[in-house]
Amino acid sequence: MTHVLIALAAVGGYLFGSIPFGLVLTRMAGLGDIRAIGSGNIGATNVLRTGRKDLAALTLILDAGKAGIAAAVFGLAFGTTEGLVAGGFAFAGHCFPVWLGFKGGKGVATFVGTMLVVFWPVGLTVIGTWLIMAAIFRISSLAALAAALAAPFAAFAWGRPDVAVMAGILTALIYWLHRANIQRLLKGEEPRIGGKKGKADAATDNPDTPET
Repeated sequence: MTHVLIALAAVGGYLFGSIPFGLVLTRMAGLGDIRAIGSGNIGATNVLRTGRKDLAALTLILDAGKAGIAAAVFGLAFGTTEGLVAGGFAFAGHCFPVWLGFKGGKGVATFVGTMLVVFWPVGLTVIGTWLIMAAIFRISSLAALAAALAAPFAAFAWGRPDVAVMAGILTALIYWLHRANIQRLLKGEEPRIGGKKGKADAATDNPDTPET
């Protein structure tokens, strides 16, 4: 029965996480296909390029909330393991949605939502790390990468190895999805928050924040 519940949590979490709220909201607002503008991403950062800050904010909330909701529902209904599985697979669903040919967002907002629900001290650590790094270096992608990396270590420090393992897997995926950002960071070409776009960004229309 346990294996059945875990499989159910994985499938349910993935399908819920696959809902492309950015795409749905922009289409409902008559703005067309969000994948046809900017970076082609479905996250809040690209939604902001439409000029609709309200839709971008709502996308951010929904993308963060869907993994948290999946984790909470399965965690409360069946147990901690099922909640972790549902949250992790909701993250995977956001990044690799079946409805969009497995091309989704980069998972930053969804990662935060997952961590806040599965173990809130780690979630707060992630948010705090992002804020501190962003304030010091003014590079959002660097802040996001540092915040994600802090999650598994924080979970181990709080005595939650189960959360640490899940956070470690999700962090690895975030780093993979941000590999282009990492390359620009190494070259010193990643733009700063509020700054002008560099040559790399002007050519590719990448945002000065990591896609969500």
